[in-house]
Amino acid sequence: MVDPTITRPLANYHSSVWGDYFLSYTPQLTEISSQEKLELEELKEKVRQMLVETPDNSTQKLVLIDTIQRLGVAYHFVNEIKTSIENIFDESEQNKNEDNNDDLCVVALRFRLVRRQRHYMSSDVFKKFTNDDGKFKETLTKDVQGLLNLYEAAHLRVHGEEILEEALSFTITHLKSMSPKLDYSLKAQVSEALFQPIHTNVPRVVARKYICIYENIESHDDLLLKFAKLDFHILQKMHQRELSEITRWWKDLDHSNKYPYARDKLVECYFWATGVYFGPQYKRARRTLTKLIVIITITDDLYDAYATYDELVPYTDAVERCDISAMDLISSYMRPLYQVLLDYFDEMEEELTKDG
Repeated sequence: MVDPTITRPLANYHSSVWGDYFLSYTPQLTEISSQEKLELEELKEKVRQMLVETPDNSTQKLVLIDTIQRLGVAYHFVNEIKTSIENIFDESEQNKNEDNNDDLCVVALRFRLVRRQRHYMSSDVFKKFTNDDGKFKETLTKDVQGLLNLYEAAHLRVHGEEILEEALSFTITHLKSMSPKLDYSLKAQVSEALFQPIHTNVPRVVARKYICIYENIESHDDLLLKFAKLDFHILQKMHQRELSEITRWWKDLDHSNKYPYARDKLVECYFWATGVYFGPQYKRARRTLTKLIVIITITDDLYDAYATYDELVPYTDAVERCDISAMDLISSYMRPLYQVLLDYFDEMEEELTKDG
């Protein structure tokens, strides 16, 4: 029982805006048909062939890899992309002392793709686009795609790379000023980039938005677009089904009665987990991580917005012991949360034991 004489610092968090919405996603509604699976595999092999047959040293390969990554389907071609970027990096290192005619768009895109793959490419590749005073040439402002790629590349800078600091300032200034004058497709790309650069964004969010943008680019590849849409649709069904299942787990915890002091952030916790693990092979990881974040959130609110110091001392000791025998040492209203924590560890142990 909770002692009614104790004054507690209740935060009065608002209820979840989602309610029971995701319980409506039944297994029937989220079922992935055999036809969808077959079509996805057929399209995947065609895209793989396109990826393999496009020469690594070509601009087309850089654009193709970038498009595949933005559309959220790069996880299907991890090895192919890794090999291609390694080849691109090796060739650029061998020829770094030679003059080439690559424009800003190509240089910046290559730089970003290589660094994203954790290879160190020197930012000196951008020096040819600067004046003697270290400022970027004003003539570059005519190249919108070049500015966009330079802007995205600048977000992969490391400490001390002043040229990329200058690049970021230069591109932000000019992209903002030119945005109102651009056509729909370019304006959408610029707006999204300025709002949230790729490097700091969530892959699923990037994919959802870029599919719409890519569809309106005149030069888009119909095969690649179709593959990206189908893949997103299938993953979305899978995520909806998982969210329905974990919502049932959440309902079984009886949150509103047992943890009225805590935030109801189940959907946000699942979204966080998909930001880390969105692929079909990570179903268990998403479920496990979501439950962990939920438990941490309730625990955080218990410490910050409800329990007293005298109640938290034995509870902290119980958590450190992680033993059912410690249940009697803590306040009765804390016991349901402690049991959830113990059940979580038991579930983890059981699943890991199955894996050997």
